Amino acid sequence: LAFIVIGLIGFVWLSMSEVVTTTGDVIKAVNDGNRPVKEFTMQSFTEVIDGKYYPKFSPKELTVNKGDLVRIKVTNIKGTHDFKIDEFGVYAETPLDQEVIVEFVADKVGSFEYYCTKLGHRQNGHWGTLKVLG
Repeated sequence: LAFIVIGLIGFVWLSMSEVVTTTGDVIKAVNDGNRPVKEFTMQSFTEVIDGKYYPKFSPKELTVNKGDLVRIKVTNIKGTHDFKIDEFGVYAETPLDQEVIVEFVADKVGSFEYYCTKLGHRQNGHWGTLKVLG
């Protein structure tokens, strides 16, 4: 009987916790069906101005509410890039001309930087701001 009770407690705890799965080019958070989903389409690219390379994300700012399931579809249209948000454990390579989908629950309030980790990109402007409202 104790084994059954412990098993049921474990099942309830697991079903209530947030589950994140990774499959190929999709990093996906499992939605419990009660969370609003905020979806964004983003491009990652390099712009050349006066012979200098400036990597960028467009849009440069995203706004969601705490508790939202955030889905970002990133397409790299020029250059070699990736996508990272430290505070939410989000990281994905973004191969050229392929859409990569990242999902996570915005469980913290504040302003958080998303950026490309490739050498020199973040320093040259390849970053944006995710604003999570309370």
